[in-house]
Amino acid sequence: MSDNYIELQIKINPEIEDIVSEFCFENLPCEGVVLAEEAYKDLEMISTTEGTLKVFLTEKPSDLEQILKSEREILKSRGLSDEELGSWEFVISNKPNEDWSKKWKEKWTVTKVSDKITVVPDWIEYNGDEVIIRLEPGCAFGTGTHQTTQLCMKAIEKYMPKNARVADIGMGSGILAICAKKFGASYAYGCDNDETVIDVARENAVKNNAECVFELNTADKITEKFDFVLANILHNVLAEIMGDLKNIMNNGAIMVLSGILDEKKPVVLEAVKKYNLELLEEAHQDQWVALIVRKVE
Repeated sequence: MSDNYIELQIKINPEIEDIVSEFCFENLPCEGVVLAEEAYKDLEMISTTEGTLKVFLTEKPSDLEQILKSEREILKSRGLSDEELGSWEFVISNKPNEDWSKKWKEKWTVTKVSDKITVVPDWIEYNGDEVIIRLEPGCAFGTGTHQTTQLCMKAIEKYMPKNARVADIGMGSGILAICAKKFGASYAYGCDNDETVIDVARENAVKNNAECVFELNTADKITEKFDFVLANILHNVLAEIMGDLKNIMNNGAIMVLSGILDEKKPVVLEAVKKYNLELLEEAHQDQWVALIVRKVE
């Protein structure tokens, strides 16, 4: 093992940690990430809108600045503002090893999503009577710690009918399909347009003894119909594909739309109204909202 490792520090809005982490795993020689978002002054914590994402690299990419700049521009083109993104200023340095390949795991612990749902990192011993989902955090979007994912899991617990046919559009780690299966779904399907997450999701399903079908696909190409649909995606993408999402719903089916910042809610609500979906609930967690809707025609 080398005496040093490479640490990349990126200034981001902590609310997009999962998005940036996923990008790092896909596009950089990344072995792990840690977010440090707490700020202290005179030993008292102060609020901050920007955190430091520490990315552990095996080597330094020669075009790192251009890679980060391009990704930030892509996210801006998808509707995220400079404030929502953070500055993305970065520094990169060599650090003493200190078993760096495990260091990123230090921030992860057991996550109690609700009284009935707990997400557990795969290396932690945990036993309980609730629904337990085991994951290797950091492998793909959807670790169970982010508010948008938790809103979806709570909606599964509250709204999903027993024996439902469930679809998770943009499934990332597969956590939502796995959660649905553990709550009694008869069939759990997940798709993503990122081929790198398919094997990760399948491994997570096996790890949780949950029989799920995961494939590279997009909502507009799905021919099946479902009783319960989950879509935890950026707000503007939700608005763009709302018609495709409606097309895969059975009459009376329920859908959970998440990944929506409060101030972006009108964009998604307009699409909900356009496609004549009935709004059942707006569920909030911090500055994030999930819309639970039903197909009524």
